[in-house]
Parts: sequence; C-alpha cells; structure tokens
Amino acid sequence: MPTTPAPDPRTTLRAGLPDRYLTPEDLASLLAVPVETVYAWRRKRTGPPGFRVGKHLRYDPTAVHTWITHLTTHDPA
Repeated sequence: MPTTPAPDPRTTLRAGLPDRYLTPEDLASLLAVPVETVYAWRRKRTGPPGFRVGKHLRYDPTAVHTWITHLTTHDPA
C-alpha cells in the first residue's frame, strides 16, 4: 500500500490560516524562507512565538498571523 505524501501546508490554508499547528518546516514553506531562518528567529527571539510539545517545536497559526500583521504595520519596507 503506497504511503500518502504529507500535504503541502499552503494547500491547508483557509482564510489565511492553517487548520493545525505549524512545524518549523511548515512556517519556512509558508514564508518562503530557509528553515534555518526560522530557527535563527527563535534563537534571536525576533520571530513568531513558538512552543514545545515534548521535543517538537510548533507555532500557533494565529500567533504567526499576528506576528506578520505586526511586521507589516510597523515596518512597511
């Protein structure tokens, strides 16, 4: 029985927000940045707030949206 590939996180968007918590890889894919950038943001505390579920890092889509909104309203580059 063939395995089903993981869904592309961009296809799960509904009204701009995914239906589940995001992995660092999901966040990198959604923002079109390397996953190393996501981890650098976390180390520098400049990115969206993340949380741990055991050893796994996750991001709340609402917090990511709020972070992006804050960036776009305070730093219109």
